[in-house]
Amino acid sequence: MNYEPLYVAYLIYFNRDRDYFECHEVLEELWLMQDREPLYKGLLQIAVGLYHFRNGNLTGGRKMLRSAVERLAPYPSDALGIDLGRLRSEADVYASRLENYERDPFDYYDLSIELRDPALVKAVEDASPGIAPNVPQQRGPRRGAKHEAREAMIKKRE
Repeated sequence: MNYEPLYVAYLIYFNRDRDYFECHEVLEELWLMQDREPLYKGLLQIAVGLYHFRNGNLTGGRKMLRSAVERLAPYPSDALGIDLGRLRSEADVYASRLENYERDPFDYYDLSIELRDPALVKAVEDASPGIAPNVPQQRGPRRGAKHEAREAMIKKRE
């Protein structure tokens, strides 16, 4: 199976860099290209939920993670070459913990997306050297040369 370069970039930013803002940027592009496919929206919302909670926005984190779990519910546990079932379950636990945060606070922690399809593992390995981490990570919307270069790279692959 061939995977969309934007999806591969999302996985790299999610697992390698923990750059959830950039995850949103790349997956939103794919989500729009794919006629607002709910599966991509759910994955996007997990990244946004983690981004919000890590940056102190408890309400935003709680809402995004809960919405992501609901949006991802109809999909099989092995969708898109990942262990979606595990990710969905971990996001559900995270959302539940955030709902009780005032009573039982906890430290922020990252989630990881387990890659199941060997073709996806290879795609991520092959693309990773060409995707530079954002140092420092972005804290808000902004477009620049790096995004233009990534878009040119994606068009070149198509």
